[in-house]
This record gives sequence, C-alpha cells and structure tokens, in this order.
Amino acid sequence: MLKDFIRSGCLILAVIGWAATAAADGEIDKIMTAADKARLASFDQVRAEAIAEAQKGGSKEDVATLDAILAGKTLAFSEGFDFTGDWQCRTVKLGGNLPLTVYGWFKCRISDDGSGWKLDKLTGSQRTAGAFYTDSDTRLTYLGVLYYGDEKPKKYGSDPDRDQVAYVVRQDEDSVRLEFPSPKYESKLDILELRR
Repeated sequence: MLKDFIRSGCLILAVIGWAATAAADGEIDKIMTAADKARLASFDQVRAEAIAEAQKGGSKEDVATLDAILAGKTLAFSEGFDFTGDWQCRTVKLGGNLPLTVYGWFKCRISDDGSGWKLDKLTGSQRTAGAFYTDSDTRLTYLGVLYYGDEKPKKYGSDPDRDQVAYVVRQDEDSVRLEFPSPKYESKLDILELRR
C-alpha cells in the first residue's frame, strides 16, 4: 500500500513537472509571430552593427550615455528581485536613419497580474505595452505593441507594424534595459532603459 502511494505520488509529481515544463517551454513559441522570431534570430548581429554605428557617428555626449547604459554585468531576475512598481524610462535609438539618438525620461510601470510581469509606458507620444517571458535566469523576452499617446494598445500579433520584441537584462536593483532588434521604424536597435 505504501509502495502504491509512493508510486502515485511520483506519478502526480511527474505529471505536474511535465505540465509546468510544457507551459514554460511552449507558451511564448505559440504567441510570438514568425517575424519576431526572425528578429531575435539575428539579434546578436543587428545589435553589434547598431552599436558600432552609434559609437562611430553619435555625439561624444550621447556615446558616453550609451556606454554607461551598456556597462556593468548582467544579474539574475530571481534572487528576490521585485520588478513591479514605477520606473523612469527613456528610449535610445541606434543605427539606421541617425547613428544615435537619446531621448528624455518618461514614466513606465511594471505590474504583476498574477500571470507575470507586464510593462506599460505611461507618458510620451510613442508608448509600449506588453508582457515578459523567461528566456533564462539572466534574460527575459518582451512581447509588446507600439501605440501612440492618443490610442489604446492593440493585442500583440494583430498588427505586424505595431508588434515589438526585445531581450531584457537586469544590471542592478534599479536598472533594467530592453533591447529591441530591427524595430519597424527609424533605427536598427532600440534600447528602453528603465531606472528607479
């Protein structure tokens, strides 16, 4: 009887473990568009090209700002890190039409609706709204939509011109950045820097 109980307990744990793995492994693949998968596939190359263009053609002050944004080591998102709350955020555009453009600070908010972290850029003419998914212990993937201040955001996947994808890294308790490869407009790489 004890053996049967242990066997059924192991079976239940195995099923629960499989379900959790299946949900974690498959959720983002089912949601992400083919175009955004392609953007992430070329992430490293696009990022390197965009940074090189920015450092070569940007103003001395803007290059110093970019270098500061990219400096530091990458930390885990676990270890009790609380992503929720209000953040300052600014966009930096690299490569493309202009080599480097650093915008001013706006307001962003990270919330948790029970299914995971969500981002809303609350101010500025160009905004983003979306959700974060675990890629590894030190990197998240963001799926969101571009929208303008006088609009409500569409659903991700409903408009290819508005879909956004980014890799997300954490540098310390008060610094996180989203890196958007091959955005639809203007640049080769956009960085959304978040600071508390």
